[in-house]
Amino acid sequence: MAKRIVILGAGESGAGAAVLAQKKGFDTFVSDMSSIKDKYKKMLDERNIRWEEGGHTEELILNADEVIKSPGIPNDAPMILKLKAQGTPVISEIEFAGRYTNAKMICITGSNGKTTTTSLIYHIFKKAGLNVGLAGNIGQSLAYQVAECNYDYYVIELSSFQLDNMYKFHANIAVLMNITPDHLDRYDYKMQNYVDAKFRIIRNQTDNDAFIFWNDDPIIRQELHKYGLHGKYYPFAEHKENGLAAFTEADKVYFTEPIAFNMEQEELALTGTHNLFNSMAAGISANIAGIKKECIREALSDFKGVEHRLEKVATVRGVEYINDSKATNVNSCWYALKSMKTKTILILGGKDKGNDYNEIADLVKEKCTGLIYLGLHNEKLHGFFDSFGLPTADVQSMKDAVDAAYRMAKKGETVLLSPCCASFDLFKSYEDRGDQFKECVRNL
Repeated sequence: MAKRIVILGAGESGAGAAVLAQKKGFDTFVSDMSSIKDKYKKMLDERNIRWEEGGHTEELILNADEVIKSPGIPNDAPMILKLKAQGTPVISEIEFAGRYTNAKMICITGSNGKTTTTSLIYHIFKKAGLNVGLAGNIGQSLAYQVAECNYDYYVIELSSFQLDNMYKFHANIAVLMNITPDHLDRYDYKMQNYVDAKFRIIRNQTDNDAFIFWNDDPIIRQELHKYGLHGKYYPFAEHKENGLAAFTEADKVYFTEPIAFNMEQEELALTGTHNLFNSMAAGISANIAGIKKECIREALSDFKGVEHRLEKVATVRGVEYINDSKATNVNSCWYALKSMKTKTILILGGKDKGNDYNEIADLVKEKCTGLIYLGLHNEKLHGFFDSFGLPTADVQSMKDAVDAAYRMAKKGETVLLSPCCASFDLFKSYEDRGDQFKECVRNL
């Protein structure tokens, strides 16, 4: 009898896992607590994969030999606890897909900067003519691509949730951008649990593998020795010191190994210190993969940026509007405010994940001339920021937020949507939030 695989959650990752499981001859069943999008139903129906939506039928799930869980489902969800209690292995889609490909895996994680860095690495590899897929949090699911395509490389953005249920998966190049408090609601509000999840990216690395990381991150430095690493280190930092794989000096970015080369900092397509780090991590990854330095230089200078990440929308009556909806944590907003060159009206708020706003307090005092609280529950924002004495507005829709910003902002200022929070109180996703912002701004 065929081994039975049950997939919980039928989004991009779950549907992709189902396609691969069925292709590999497993008895495959998909179950989703909410409704399944039409495009995924079609994908499952075309392959005669059985599915259910709007709830889990226990007897169809607890008889699984192995369960693949969507990253959005917490490890303490009732069904997961039942499966664990009876000893059924629960893995992630990435773990499952990794079993069926010998492609080289370039994996990127971090609290911030991972989408930009992942997109940048993919851009360089593609430009170099490599046969490469983009997967994980962006692009198509890894499992779907392993089933339907035949790539030599995968560039994969991994969240801590995806790393949580990875055991034998192996990253040839692992990139850890930074670690700041995020998603603590999913980690019993214990920072160490979150840190351990991030460091899972270097599990199973061998001496032939590479670990790229930001050398000045206090948490990475403190934790590095705990994990018994095997891969070769490639640290990067802003200022030159021994042993760095990339650093800056006199307005140039230097890459030191395996092939040494440099480029003018102003040639980089992306601006701001955080993007400098994203460019360094991407450049080192490409350098290790043997891509020619001329190609790396060119790709780092013509990259177009990521939607919803410090994305310039429009200038209206001398006020610039910037969409940074992807800033779903406080540290992301810190980077955004740090890069502002003018006085700023900040739109923030949403579903709070246990945020500590102290991190941005000084920047808000220095840069902001007004605050707009966009959320169903703004009490915490009032409690923290109202004492700063800035004008504030409470809004429950994007149109009201943009209208309030339009009234508040003076010529020469910037309106920045950088919410610090998840979007799920008022929007479907951070993309939906950013799209609505752009539409409202364009309608001004």
